[in-house]
Amino acid sequence: MSATLGALLRQLQPEWSISLFERLDAAAAESSDPWNNAGTGHSALCELNYSPQNPDGTVDITKAVDINERFQVSRQFWSYGVQNGVLGEPSRFINPIPHVSFVHGEDDVRYLRARYDALAPHPLFEGMEYIDSPDEFSRRLPLMARGRDFSDPVALNWTDAGTDIDFGALTSELLAYLGGSGVDLAFGHEVLDLSKQSDGQWLVRVRNVRTRQTRTLISRFVFVGAGGGALPLLQKAGIKEAKGFGGFPVSGQFLRSTNTGLIEQHHAKVYGKAAVGAPPMSVPHLDTRVIKGRHGLLFGPYAGWTPKFLKDGKNTDLFKSIRPDNLFSLLGVGVTELSLTKYLISELLKSEAGRVETLGEFVPRAKGADWELITAGQRVQVIRRKGMGGVLEFGTAVIAAADGTIAGLLGASPGASTGVSAMIDVLQRCFPAEYEAWTPKLREMVPSLGVKLSDNPELFREVWSWTSKTLNLDTAGVATPAQV
Repeated sequence: MSATLGALLRQLQPEWSISLFERLDAAAAESSDPWNNAGTGHSALCELNYSPQNPDGTVDITKAVDINERFQVSRQFWSYGVQNGVLGEPSRFINPIPHVSFVHGEDDVRYLRARYDALAPHPLFEGMEYIDSPDEFSRRLPLMARGRDFSDPVALNWTDAGTDIDFGALTSELLAYLGGSGVDLAFGHEVLDLSKQSDGQWLVRVRNVRTRQTRTLISRFVFVGAGGGALPLLQKAGIKEAKGFGGFPVSGQFLRSTNTGLIEQHHAKVYGKAAVGAPPMSVPHLDTRVIKGRHGLLFGPYAGWTPKFLKDGKNTDLFKSIRPDNLFSLLGVGVTELSLTKYLISELLKSEAGRVETLGEFVPRAKGADWELITAGQRVQVIRRKGMGGVLEFGTAVIAAADGTIAGLLGASPGASTGVSAMIDVLQRCFPAEYEAWTPKLREMVPSLGVKLSDNPELFREVWSWTSKTLNLDTAGVATPAQV
């Protein structure tokens, strides 16, 4: 998010002075690292939690359309970046991969048919297929078909227009552009404190994590894009807009295939349905990954818990975030989210055999010896004040001070995929005096700016053709996979 905002500002105001501080020694080593997320590039093509079923059996596609709209904004900016030297060869960070929704059982098959009926006629979801034939299932997903009992009905929503995104590579390319254009990039530097001065500017205190030396800077605007570390910094800033917010940390794990043969038998991102009572972030998926030009395969997520707000954080993170203004928010969630607590406990108690059994729903003949357990990224879900208590939100929230001098991003998925849209929102909220003058340049970067593509099919087809060609996504299929 920070790299995206920096790139936008560099294009809009190249003379401005920008400094970026990263606590770790490498770019995108936390949640954006390619093995710390599924790389799906959330466009709502396959994620079933974005298209819930109504009591009457119909499907609500409102959220799916909104997320897809935002993903189109990202595609446009990335295409502009490729054409204008902001980004390099697109295959380094984005590749075409089918996105697939998978269900089994009569009730869920009916739901998936209703989802298809609702989405397929929509311009943004054009080309989606509905598949319930075991033979066609087996042809397209041989790894998932082998050993499957097809007396239990299955169905797929299949979209060839999906992508796999290496957000680590994307972030590194954006940062390379920023560094090359004169932005001060300081790795191994931790922001210790943010304090507002009498003139409205911010004093930023930073420490070199190796030398322990500190320095201070004065800035007219601060963006806190620190992932799980954002909430503590916004709390230190003391802005009233952050009052009442809390964070609930959830860690994750994936099973990653070590068997070349299995990797070569699967070529899709396949999402299922979360178990009853499980949170949206627990949706199981079997994902083809393309990292540094090579293919991999992962399955998950398996939830875990730690009080850390960052994978490289401290066990005191959660406790230090508890303040008088968010205590009742946290306690309220503790009472209302008992199903989440039960789910996390069951996940923590799950054995290796239990994890393989879960994988078996997707890969019936799965063997533990073909997979290794890896720790994924750390997510801090937003807890927002509601009445006298709080509510847990599985999404992102941009917090901005009323005077526009500071903003920060809280929460997790859909995250980076909608990052460009979210950062344009930050520009509009925090730079109202400049935004109007920026609009022509922003429209050069994002031609659909301010327009709903779902209401303008002709414009959608135009930008889709442009982005597909520029990002090399208009070719059928992907090169033969090789083991990662």
